[in-house]
Amino acid sequence: MIRLVRAELLKIRSTRMWIGMLVLSAGFALLGLVFLIALAGTEFDGESGIPPVTEPDTVRAFYANASSGVLFMMILGIIGITGEYRHQTITQAFLATPRRGRVLGAKLVSYFLFGLVFGLATVLITVAVAWPALAIKGGSTSLLDHDVPTILGGTVLAMGLYALVGLGLGALIRNQIAAIIVAVAWVQLVEAILTFAVPDVGKWLPAGAVRAITHTTGGFGGPGDLPTLPAWGGVLVLLAYGLAFAAIATATTIRRDIT
Repeated sequence: MIRLVRAELLKIRSTRMWIGMLVLSAGFALLGLVFLIALAGTEFDGESGIPPVTEPDTVRAFYANASSGVLFMMILGIIGITGEYRHQTITQAFLATPRRGRVLGAKLVSYFLFGLVFGLATVLITVAVAWPALAIKGGSTSLLDHDVPTILGGTVLAMGLYALVGLGLGALIRNQIAAIIVAVAWVQLVEAILTFAVPDVGKWLPAGAVRAITHTTGGFGGPGDLPTLPAWGGVLVLLAYGLAFAAIATATTIRRDIT
């Protein structure tokens, strides 16, 4: 298994696709930061909008932007398995290791580990922009207060777990374009609608799990706005989604003929 994991990690690094996904992930986080920097402390029609940076919720929101790029780690996981079907390189992998479940297991482990590194890079980029922005605008510059360690550490873990979800979904659907469309539609549309309409259901969805792991609510990063699970519950929910997709794929699509 260790040999297979090493081989999969080498594949990830050699494709360079991860660079593009990292740029998009960091860019998505930075876009949210620009929005917060510009509007924090402003009023709209005489009513308070986004609280000023002196408020703990706004400080949390600055750092919580790092987790907004989990979709791109999910897409990277999807591409990691569907790309092999698309280019038929999965055939060599299954010939070298006939037990297809072991191949998928090695991919899950390797993408989880890579997701942690991906998440750490996204967090560092976010902090590199958020910290000086807060300092300039008079907000808290401590990285130890306002749940900041939980937000940043949770983001790293969530990235790794989202890689599992993406890989499992890709293994189940196999068609790269279809899997990416499903992922984007779910994250950007379906989850948002369900969370708004039925908040108690939303906490069991992947986005709700991220809120639990990072101790944020999707608003200003503060606890209490939306119902959430405990952090360990969020971890188990994301793990369950990824492993469930992978298990179903192992019993169905992974067993099908490739050529």
